[in-house]
Amino acid sequence: MLSQAARDALQYVRENDVKFIRLTFCDIFGNVKNISIQADRLQHALEYGICLDACSVQGFAGADSEDLFLFPDPTTMAALPWRPSRAGVIRFFCDIRYRDGRHFERDSRYQLKKAVRRCKEMGYQCKIGSKCEFYLFLQDDKGNPTLEVQDRAGYLDVAPLDRGENIRREICLNLEQMGIKPECSYHEHGPGQNEVDFRDNNALGAADDLISFKLAVRSIANINGLYGSFLPKPMEHLPGSGLHVNINLLKDGENIFLGGEQHNPVAESFIAGILKYIRDITCFLNPLSNSYARFGEFEAPKYISWCHQNRFQLIRIPAASPGHNRMELRSPDSACNPYLAFALLIHAGLEGIEENLALPAPTNLDLFTATPEETAGLELLPQNLGEALDCARNSAFVKKHLDAGLLESYLANKQKEWDNAVASPNRHDYELRNYFLYV
Repeated sequence: MLSQAARDALQYVRENDVKFIRLTFCDIFGNVKNISIQADRLQHALEYGICLDACSVQGFAGADSEDLFLFPDPTTMAALPWRPSRAGVIRFFCDIRYRDGRHFERDSRYQLKKAVRRCKEMGYQCKIGSKCEFYLFLQDDKGNPTLEVQDRAGYLDVAPLDRGENIRREICLNLEQMGIKPECSYHEHGPGQNEVDFRDNNALGAADDLISFKLAVRSIANINGLYGSFLPKPMEHLPGSGLHVNINLLKDGENIFLGGEQHNPVAESFIAGILKYIRDITCFLNPLSNSYARFGEFEAPKYISWCHQNRFQLIRIPAASPGHNRMELRSPDSACNPYLAFALLIHAGLEGIEENLALPAPTNLDLFTATPEETAGLELLPQNLGEALDCARNSAFVKKHLDAGLLESYLANKQKEWDNAVASPNRHDYELRNYFLYV
């Protein structure tokens, strides 16, 4: 029997001249995929799923794998506002299942659902808000992206120097029509670099929102003759683009993160868990060889440290209005698969609570000007993708929380990418050739 949300979706399709349905999912690397069906097939998809050729999706399975089926999650229905209003298009995120109804283990959205369930079983709710940076590049007369940035503006500049103002406005308005709530947007430090920040949401919704946001940026930029890039370090001598992840934890509906320098011991253990396991999970937060070119430059972290407000740390506790206190993790980038990234961050924090970990003393230093003597006791984040892959490969924590087949496939594919990057005579050129059009 169909749920009320499914019946509501069917009614919306009938009453709003919807002709096309996009069934959207991610591969294990966070690459967005979809199958489009006609509107009259939606009820069949909701009841029985739509068959998926798993062996053709990188990282899913081999040629002898079982059939997989996409089941639209009716609670994720959203119209795509940049598509025509007549004969419109709506999108659903999908659960991936076997024919007998079992969850597909390499469905990264399912992996996040498991982390959320563990959190709930421990009596908590995790809420996540992201701050996402990206560059806007000009296109040539054939519509191909160039490496020429859209403007020469800097941090918080305004029009006419800031030429991204109208694009950000259009992106935010389209997202609002999709039920996604941007909090603010502005020009970032780099020329042609922009940022949009989002209000916190439940962890699954936050990951869905990030996927939707990247799709909106690329689609709306393209309509305006631009290319939106989330590559972590597209230009060697300009600031990289990060994904700052804000996390708070609720107990009985109350945020346990406190303001100022007051701390709840459980919140401290949650942060301590992330600090303990951050090296193990970095290859999922920073999945490209290009990701590591950010570290240690332009406020991107390099050391495993935390403090209040200082933006040079891996984790900071920013100033916030009452009830909105949180931790901010500053190392991830938007090339990550947000479902796996958020799942592993939640598990790391929960391990910290279960292990009753003590939060180490804050590092109240400007780590970009600190002397070697001052940083001698600080552990470094992995310095390249190869090191990060080794950390994950040897991690009992990662093996405990990710499906073995998913982990093996992820590490094997990323190792090939790293080997190719190392063998390339010019790594940045290699990264542009292989990632610029896809990240």
